[in-house]
Amino acid sequence: MFTYREERRLLAILSLIIVAALVALIQVGAQRSGSQSPLSAVFDSVGLIFEETVGSATIAARGALQGLARTPHLARENAQLRAQNAHLLRENTQLHEALTSASASQELGPIFRQEPRAIAARIIGFAPENETQSRAIDRGSRSGVRRDDGVINADGVVGRVAEVTPFLSKIVLITDYTSSVPAMIQGGRWWGVAKGNVTSVRMEYIAQDAPIHIGDRVITGEARSFHSGALIGTIASIERSATGLYQTATVRPAADLNSLDRVAVIPK
Repeated sequence: MFTYREERRLLAILSLIIVAALVALIQVGAQRSGSQSPLSAVFDSVGLIFEETVGSATIAARGALQGLARTPHLARENAQLRAQNAHLLRENTQLHEALTSASASQELGPIFRQEPRAIAARIIGFAPENETQSRAIDRGSRSGVRRDDGVINADGVVGRVAEVTPFLSKIVLITDYTSSVPAMIQGGRWWGVAKGNVTSVRMEYIAQDAPIHIGDRVITGEARSFHSGALIGTIASIERSATGLYQTATVRPAADLNSLDRVAVIPK
């Protein structure tokens, strides 16, 4: 009598013999018919798949290793490109600023031909929170700027110098409440006083019978800060006083006081 373990071992041996016999029969049959054995086809396909898988993995691993080897070089190239880009941006900014400066200086050309002693200056700051209608310029007493000198740009009157230090000055715009300039209406030579009104200029004390009109040009008279003839602006509206003695005109400044850049200081 066989034990259970011996029976299982005998059954496994018989199974192997049967499988081997079947494989031999399949191979012999394929050789006699001259065709490829199904088992050989299966083994060949498995081998081909294995070779392709191993080959793809090898190529991927090689690419990864090459990428790791080039990483420091790519990092250096990337840093160089960033530095070149920053340099080009700085150059572009400098060229743009130089072009703007040249254009602004060219606009001031007629002023310097008419006023050879004029001092070129640039707006570099403004009063915080608009507490006063003022601006700072980059010229001071070392450049010949003095208190109460007039300030104009290519469009017209800007204001006057209120404070002076050796290298910087503060100018009060013509729209400031403290600004007061003798003025006249260009067409009829009617006189008045141009006073600041924050956003505009009010020309007061114009004779009641002066035939003034909206759009008339208002210019400076000869005074402490300006020579006669500098353009203040144009009349935007007209009011008549209750007493009927004078007219008052609201004047729109010729200079754009919100975007000032280059100005000229006119020495007294």
